[in-house]
Amino acid sequence: MPEIELPIMTERLILRRFQAEDLERFHAYQSLPETARYLFRNELTKTQSMEVLGRYANAQFKHEGDWACLAIERQDRPGLMGEIVLKWLEGTGQAELGWILHPEGRGQGIATEAAEAVMKLAFGHLNFHRIDAKLDALNTGSAGICKRLGMRLEATLVDNWHYKGQWATENIYAILDSEWRARQKGS
Repeated sequence: MPEIELPIMTERLILRRFQAEDLERFHAYQSLPETARYLFRNELTKTQSMEVLGRYANAQFKHEGDWACLAIERQDRPGLMGEIVLKWLEGTGQAELGWILHPEGRGQGIATEAAEAVMKLAFGHLNFHRIDAKLDALNTGSAGICKRLGMRLEATLVDNWHYKGQWATENIYAILDSEWRARQKGS
C-alpha cells in the first residue's frame, strides 16, 4: 500500500494528521449528544477524547483493518472542523468512509469536499475497488452527502443495529472505482 502524503489540500480545506493542539476543539464536538446521535457510542469524556485523539494522531494505514483518520481544517480559518476516516476493510480493495463535523462546520459542504478528496486518494492513489458508507437510516444529513458523492443506496438492512437501547435500520451506500472514474470524466 502506498504511503499517504499529508497534508491533502482541497479548494477550501486542509486534511492533515491530528495534533495534540486539536484536543479542545475535538472534545468540544465529540462531547455533544448530537454528535454521538448516530454513532455506536455515547459522547466522549475529556479522558476518552484524549485517548481517541492519541490513536488518531498515531494511526497507521498499512494493512487491512487500519484506519486513516484525518483532521479537517479550513484553509482560511485555523482550527479543527471535524474528521474524515477511511477504514481499510477485509477483502481485496474494500474500504469504508465516514465523517464527523464540529457543529460550526455542518451545512457548508465541508464533509462532502473532504470525502471527495479522500475518495480521490482511495481510488486514485491507493487503488481501492469499492468504498461504502454505513449509516443509520435516520441520518438524512449523511445520506445527502453520500448522494452528492455519487454513491448509490446499495442496501437497507431493517432493524440491523441495536444501539442506545433501540433498533436501527442500516443504509449502505457504495461506489465502485469505475463509477467514480466515470463521474470524474463527466465533471
